[in-house]
Amino acid sequence: MSQVIATTTPTVQGAAEQKRPIPYRNLGVGALMNIFQVTTLGQPLEVVKTHLAANRQDTLRVAFQKTWSRGRVLAFYQGLIPWAWLEASTKGAILIVTSSEIEYYARAKLNATPTVCGALGGIGGGIAQSYLTMGMTTCMKTVEVTRSKMSVGGARVPGALEMFFQMIREKGIRGVNKGVNAVALRQVTGWSSRIGISRFTEESIRKINGKPKDEKLKMREKILASTIGGALSCWNQPFEVLRVEMQSMKNDPARPASPTILSTFKYILATTGVKGLFRGVVPRVGVAVWATICMVGFGDTVKELVNRK
Repeated sequence: MSQVIATTTPTVQGAAEQKRPIPYRNLGVGALMNIFQVTTLGQPLEVVKTHLAANRQDTLRVAFQKTWSRGRVLAFYQGLIPWAWLEASTKGAILIVTSSEIEYYARAKLNATPTVCGALGGIGGGIAQSYLTMGMTTCMKTVEVTRSKMSVGGARVPGALEMFFQMIREKGIRGVNKGVNAVALRQVTGWSSRIGISRFTEESIRKINGKPKDEKLKMREKILASTIGGALSCWNQPFEVLRVEMQSMKNDPARPASPTILSTFKYILATTGVKGLFRGVVPRVGVAVWATICMVGFGDTVKELVNRK
């Protein structure tokens, strides 16, 4: 991710970097841009990605066909309300606050490079996201996509919130935070890669074009850096498949009764081999690229407009 998560003034060569307070308006921008991202292309790609990770024998075409058959266009937005909106509105603010503070101290106290600062900020932001909000919301999104919506014996199918409270009653808070450690692994490795690679790409663009450090990149340059960072960050797809499998409501008696990261990893290898660990990587690249473009390219523009007023 690019300057959208930075809350410090540019470094002037030969002078100490001055920290300024975090503009609270940026927290709103982060939340709104995340909601925009997930409501447009984000959730449809997320649904297909989750389907492939949970049903690893299906092809991308079959995943689209099965999703369409469950409810046409609306089926691609399963889990959007309230879980995806709740996740989007909280994780954007958390990421901005945490990663920007870590980046500042890494730059000011350790004199680290922008790439290292971005990676460290991504690690901190990923951890904060995972354990504060994303354990519950990613679990419930996965439940919505993978649980059966078919009525059995004429019984009414419970709604999203009803399902949530049912899980709370039966399994407690651990039930809706199932797979949170796998979520943390995905977020930490994903965001550290995404921000770090995006920073490295931005610096490379500056060098190629001969731009000084304090000169802003053009929109197309930020989008290019974000696209590369988002796409290459998907090397950690095995963590995403682990997360989905641990949170899935799919009926399979061969699955571990009390799944851990290790037992789930062994189960996936035994049933679908190494390639099973990378199922859903194509739509996930789309999710990562679109999320990074929204937060970097569009987010920077909106942030500048808001902060001018």
